[in-house]
Parts: sequence; structure tokens; C-alpha cells
Amino acid sequence: MKSRAFLLNKLVVKISLIFLAASLIGTSHAATSRIGIVVFDGFLTSDVTAAVEVFGAASKRAWFSSYEVVLVSSTSQREIESEEGLNVLADVSIDSAGMFDALVVPSSYDMQPHIKNAQLIDFIEKHHLAGAWMASNCSGAMLLGEAGVLDNKSATTWAGGESELARKFKKAKVVFDQNVVIDHKLITSNGGPVSYEGALALLTQLSSKDYAQEISDAIQFSRLKKKPNSVLSSYALTLRLALWDH
Repeated sequence: MKSRAFLLNKLVVKISLIFLAASLIGTSHAATSRIGIVVFDGFLTSDVTAAVEVFGAASKRAWFSSYEVVLVSSTSQREIESEEGLNVLADVSIDSAGMFDALVVPSSYDMQPHIKNAQLIDFIEKHHLAGAWMASNCSGAMLLGEAGVLDNKSATTWAGGESELARKFKKAKVVFDQNVVIDHKLITSNGGPVSYEGALALLTQLSSKDYAQEISDAIQFSRLKKKPNSVLSSYALTLRLALWDH
């Protein structure tokens, strides 16, 4: 009887250890950090999709698996349509979003409704005061400015919009004719395709230069930097042929 009881106890211990190991395996890659990407009706598509692609690709790697990428609607409405017609369903609304370790803000052609969204501005300000990484693409810098994030910081906006940013936010140190500007925990970019540079710059800060390069290579972005003349030449040739046909 004693031997049977002893064997039964050993079996119970083994089963307990198996369940414990399984639970540890299941949680070892659970997200412990969060990157919030704000979306609202009329956002410029590449401002958001660039960040989603860069951080989504990185989160699949072991070295960045602790990060979760979350689309945050700037209102209670989660169904959003971009300026170019891309329909997205945000993961959460601003009402229940919680806090993030990094926050990325996009742009739109009409920023006034978003600048007047007091809940959104308060949301941005809270993250800034909490010490989160803050990033914007294109005219999304206007939202950061409204929330006080640009005060005494170097920043940029869309190419050609720097003077407007400087006029509206006099405490900002606006940088002209530069794709991406980094100042402490603030990253601003021109937006559009340059949003990829902004996202990779933020990824560099959250991981390392080598890891960011790994993702740049994986999504083929590096090819644009290695052979810019070839890309431009191909574009120019295509344009010439199109004009010739007409």
C-alpha cells in the first residue's frame, strides 16, 4: 500500500510539473510592452501601414516578441476609413485603450477635427507625461504640438509644412528639410513613404540598430536606400514612356 501511495504521489508531482512547464511556455512570449498606433477617419494610409508593417514584422522575432502592436481608434467608433479608402477595424477604442510604451500618431488632410478632439489630445498628453516614446508622421505633429509634446523639442512635419508648424507652436524647434528628427523620446517624420524611416528609427530606439536593419532588410526597405538611382531611373523611364504614348 505504501509503495502504491508513493508511486501515486510521484505521478501527481510529475503531472503538476508538466502543467507548470506548459504554463511557463505559454507565457514566456506573452506581450509585456505595447505600441499604440492611433487611427481616425481620413488618416493617410502609409502613415499607419508603415508602422504596422515594421512593428508587426519585428514582433514576430524572438527579440521583439514582448511587444504588442495595437490600433487605437481616436473615438469610440472602431470602424475607420483612411483617406485612400482603406477600411480598418481598430483593436480598441480610445475609451478602453489603456497606456502604451510608445504611441504613433498619423496625419490627415484636415487635422482640425482631430486637433479639436479633446479626448485624443488628453490621451497624447498623458502618454507624454508618463514618459512614453512619442512619434508622429506628417501633420500628425500638429496633434503632438497641441498636446505640448513639441515644447522645447526639435521636430518636423510634412515637407513644406515646417513654417506652419513653427507658426502654430512657437515653443517647438522646427527642423526644415529633414526626413526624420529625433529628440530624446520624440520622433517626427515627413510622413508618406518616409513613415517607414520614422518607424525604423523608433524600432532602433526600442531594440537596436542591428535589429532595425534586420527588419529593414526583411521588408525590402533597404533596397530603396542601396539603389536609389536605380529606383529613380526606373521611375523616370516609366514616366517618359507614359508621356511618349500620349
